[in-house]
Amino acid sequence: MNCQQTLAITSHRVLASDLNEHETVYGGRLLELLDSTASISASRIARTQTATASLDHFNFIMPFTLKDSFDIETYVSGVGRRSIEIFAKIIGEHLNTGQRFLGATAFLTFVVLDKDFALTTISPSSTEEQAVCSQYAERRHAQHKLLKQQEKLHQKITLNLPWQ
Repeated sequence: MNCQQTLAITSHRVLASDLNEHETVYGGRLLELLDSTASISASRIARTQTATASLDHFNFIMPFTLKDSFDIETYVSGVGRRSIEIFAKIIGEHLNTGQRFLGATAFLTFVVLDKDFALTTISPSSTEEQAVCSQYAERRHAQHKLLKQQEKLHQKITLNLPWQ
């Protein structure tokens, strides 16, 4: 399967209800929309139930404001045995001028819920896809290392309320 076969694109107009106190789109709103779009890309390669495992990296580049729109474009950038890495770019447009800009990039990991399921490989074709996919092994290695560190930390987290 190639990256383009997993491409998902959603378009959004910035509304006043999307803004934070800085009059830019609230980050939590972007993350909600991003997860929804990325889940489509994950489903396109897996064709079975998947779940968001992690938001591995989110890079805010330029803010989105009230007179903007933005497109979220996602595609599969790597696969493991049951894990799916999704690359995302959020492209803004100043609606008054038509000027487009890169607002954010992100990597997310989804997992296939069926433990016996095997994923197909992914093949990049465009220059961008090749650049993104070529670094998948490095990102995956770094994520595994971080996950092991987090597991150690999780063992030390208490669930007691401070007043108990």
